[in-house]
Amino acid sequence: MRDFKDKVAVVTGGASGIGLAMAQRFAREGMRVVIADIETEALAAAEREVRSMGSTVLAVRTDVSKSQDVEALAASALNAFGSVHIVCNNAGVAGTSGPLWERSIGDWQWVMGVNVWGVIHGIHTFVPIMLKQGEDAHVVNTASVAGLISRPFGGIYHATKHAIVTISEVLHAELALAGAPIGVSVLCPGFVKTRIKDSSRNRPAELTEGIVSPAAQAIRERVSSMVDAGISPDSVADKVLDAVREEKLYILTHSEFNEPIRQRVEGILEGRNPVLELPPPNSVSISRSA
Repeated sequence: MRDFKDKVAVVTGGASGIGLAMAQRFAREGMRVVIADIETEALAAAEREVRSMGSTVLAVRTDVSKSQDVEALAASALNAFGSVHIVCNNAGVAGTSGPLWERSIGDWQWVMGVNVWGVIHGIHTFVPIMLKQGEDAHVVNTASVAGLISRPFGGIYHATKHAIVTISEVLHAELALAGAPIGVSVLCPGFVKTRIKDSSRNRPAELTEGIVSPAAQAIRERVSSMVDAGISPDSVADKVLDAVREEKLYILTHSEFNEPIRQRVEGILEGRNPVLELPPPNSVSISRSA
């Protein structure tokens, strides 16, 4: 897809971070932009910001974990603009860190609901619309480098991002087999300076959190500092636009993760167990029971 002017882009999780950067990048290309987000105030601010760039903007409050919300988002976009050409299933949450046995069912339900079901709902709702249009279109699913490697203490997040990678790969193959003019990209960034570390601000109260042990808290603080030192969302948005232009499936933003990815793939093929990356001595103590 190379012609962006006056086309329509829908971005979930679009009120901040990578989502907002993508919305702004699409606006600079002359696209009409639909911004979806669960946070009402942030959504209104993002709408004003993108509109100030001269773009036509529609803001729709959306909880991507709910199919009816995503269906309403699509209906709003079609009512306003008549078509949809790029859909970025970007909304996501970080979840909680710590050993898997300390995580609650609420932890799993919250992160799976947003990160995986949000992408499923986006595909289920928007791809049939794109197929019916018969025009050049593109789906961008936001995963993470966490979907290409597996490391301790982030098991739920890793699980969701691995799911998004394989869903994207299968969607790419199926659309190609169907001869559809719809590209697919899966975004796998490393640490990006966003508010994802504070995503619990939007966690439903009924989905209670598991144990927050000293080990889990130490891990959260370490990850938080890495996010603060991350690359800018704008640089990620530039890579997304390039991938849509070039019809690239995989979008990787951090070359320093290439070696861990390679080691994982080669280890699988060679039947080797992973090499455990231990934290500094005495920095994390893991309990054997809850």
